[in-house]
Amino acid sequence: MDEPPLLDTLGLLCPLPIIKTATRVKDLAIGAELIVLSDDAGILEDMPAWCRSNGQELLSIDQAGKIYRLRLRRRK
Repeated sequence: MDEPPLLDTLGLLCPLPIIKTATRVKDLAIGAELIVLSDDAGILEDMPAWCRSNGQELLSIDQAGKIYRLRLRRRK
């Protein structure tokens, strides 16, 4: 199985990682997944809130050092 597309938002601060995620999700098919990389700790609150308010599914959040790897699925 192929790895989902990667959206690198390293070095960007809120709200840019969410804005870029929202733009990228629009290009995905329903049910497709996206990996978002971020080094902004605000993503830990912002992405779950954005997913809830926009009907998307946050599948996981992993951390390696100061880098967060979030996996989400387009639901609508």
